[in-house]
Amino acid sequence: MKAPVPPTLDRIDHVHVHLADRAAALPWYASVLGLAPIPELAFWAAEGGPLTVANRSGTIHLALFDGGTGQCRSTIAFGASAAEFIAWRAHLEAALGRPMAAVDHRVSWSMYFADPDANPFEITSGEYDVLAPLLGKSAAEVIHLQG
Repeated sequence: MKAPVPPTLDRIDHVHVHLADRAAALPWYASVLGLAPIPELAFWAAEGGPLTVANRSGTIHLALFDGGTGQCRSTIAFGASAAEFIAWRAHLEAALGRPMAAVDHRVSWSMYFADPDANPFEITSGEYDVLAPLLGKSAAEVIHLQG
C-alpha cells in the first residue's frame, strides 16, 4: 500500500522559545533581534500563554513562553543576504559586546549566539562567494567546519 502524500506546508508560522523570565528577556529580543510584541495577540500572554513577538515586516514570529527553559535547545536560524549578514555582524557585536565569529560552511556563512536563557540563534547567508572576500580568511575571524 502506498503511503499518502502529505499536503504542502506554506511556511514556518512561529517558533516556541521558553524563557526563565519572559519580562526580563523581552528587552534582549527587542534590542538584539528587533522583535516586538504583536498587540493583537497580547491577550494570550495575559492568559498564561505565549507572548508573540515579530519583526517589523511581520515575516518572523516567535512565541515567548514564561516559566522555565526545559531541555529543548533547537536553534532558530534567520536567513540574510550578504549585505544583511554584514550589517547583522556589526549589530550583534555592538549589542552583545563581543566579536562575532563567521562560520564557513563552504556553501554558506553563519553566526551563532544565544539569548539570556541559552536559547541558540543563527544568522545565515547562502551568498557564500559574496561574503568570502568580505569576511576574510583569518583564523581569528573565521571558523571553518568540515563537510
